[in-house]
Amino acid sequence: MTWAPQNLPADHPPVESGRIGVLLVNLGTPDAPDTKSVKRYLAEFLSDRRVVEIPPIAWQPILRGIILNTRPKKSAAAYRKVWGDDGSPLAAITKRQANALQVRLGGAVTVDWAMRYGNPSIDSRLRALMDAGCERILLAPLYPQYSGATTATVVDKAADTLADLRWQMSLRTLPPYHDHLAYLDALEADLGAQLDALDFAPEVLLLSFHGMPQRTLDLGDPYHCHCHKTARLLSERLGRREKLAGMRIVTTFQSRFGPAEWLKPATDATIDEELAKGTRRMAVAMPGFSADCLETLEEIAIEGRAQFLDGGGEQYAALTCLNDTKPGIDMLDTLVRQELSGWI
Repeated sequence: MTWAPQNLPADHPPVESGRIGVLLVNLGTPDAPDTKSVKRYLAEFLSDRRVVEIPPIAWQPILRGIILNTRPKKSAAAYRKVWGDDGSPLAAITKRQANALQVRLGGAVTVDWAMRYGNPSIDSRLRALMDAGCERILLAPLYPQYSGATTATVVDKAADTLADLRWQMSLRTLPPYHDHLAYLDALEADLGAQLDALDFAPEVLLLSFHGMPQRTLDLGDPYHCHCHKTARLLSERLGRREKLAGMRIVTTFQSRFGPAEWLKPATDATIDEELAKGTRRMAVAMPGFSADCLETLEEIAIEGRAQFLDGGGEQYAALTCLNDTKPGIDMLDTLVRQELSGWI
C-alpha cells in the first residue's frame, strides 16, 4: 500500500509501506570469469574477518601481496569451466529459487535474492525491498549448517545496512536447518532419485561438506557438529532404501585453502584412500550446498571425477544440489512460511 497521510507538504513523496519481503542470500560470485572480476571478488571475500580470523595487520600484506596476485588467474580459469549462458551457476540458480518461491508465496510477499560477496549485494536488495514497501523482511541465508563464516556474516552485513538507515525495516533471520524435517525430506527425495537413476551401484557415497579451519571448531563454532548430524540423519534415511543396501556412506570436507589445519577427513584425500582400498564405483553428494557452484561443479564434478578415474576408478557420479528442483522449492516454501508465521 502507499502511505499518504493528510496535511503534508505538496512536494512530500508518497511512501510505500505495509509489505512483507523475503531475501534469499547465498555466498557470492564474481561478476565475470576473468582475472579482474575474480580478484575484486576474492578481495572482498578474503577480507571478511569472519572468513579469515587472522589479524588484518598480519593477513592483509599476505592477501594483497601474494594471494591476490596469484590466485585470481587460476580461479578465473576454474570459473570459465562452469560459467553458463546465464552467467555464474550460483547466481543463476539462486535467482531461479527466488522466482519459484515468489510463485509459491504469491502477491502477499515480495521475494528477492542477493549474494554476500559480489552482486547483487545484500545492502542494495534490502534497500530495494524497503523502497518497495517491505517493512518486515525475512533474511534467509541459504546455509543449512550454521557457521560464523557463513550465516553470521550475512547477518553482520544486513546489520551494516540497518545502521545506515533512518527508517529501519523489522528483520527476522532464517535459522540453520541442518536437522529440519523439510530439509531431510528434500535431500532424501532428491538424492534418492538421483542414486536410483544411476546406471551403476556405488560402493561408497561421499557426503562432502564445505571445509572450515579446525580452529573454528576449537573456538566453539557448531558447523562441524551440524554437518555430522545432517550426515547421520540422511544416512539413516538412505540406508533404508533397498536399492542402496550395502553402500557405505562417508562424511568428508572439501575446499581446503592455505596451510592451516582444516576439518577432516578431506574429500580429495578420502578419494585416494578409497581407491587404495579397491573402491571402483563412487558417488559424491554435497548436501551442505543449497545450489551448485564452483565448489560442486568444478572441484567435485570435474576435478574429483578426474582424480578418481585417473587413479583407477571405473564409475563416478557427482550428484547435483537441491537447486530449484521441486523437493528443493518445497523445502524453501516450508522453511520460509514457518519463519513468516504471524506476518502472513
